[in-house]
Amino acid sequence: MMRQISEYVQFFWMFESHAQQRLAWEDAAEARIARIKAEEAAAFQLQAMLDANPSGSLGHSKLNDVEALKKEGLL
Repeated sequence: MMRQISEYVQFFWMFESHAQQRLAWEDAAEARIARIKAEEAAAFQLQAMLDANPSGSLGHSKLNDVEALKKEGLL
């Protein structure tokens, strides 16, 4: 009797594990699509930056640069 119950539990658990595996595959596919879209957006942004500044020198700014703030009279 216990063996039959165990077999039923294993049988239904098999369906659940297959369903979870399918969800994992779908998540992986969505992640691949999202990565491709992000790479395309990054490439588009890079091209826009290069179009705005064709020399390719995008500057050397940094946050909280005390010397630059003093030079501009902000400190």
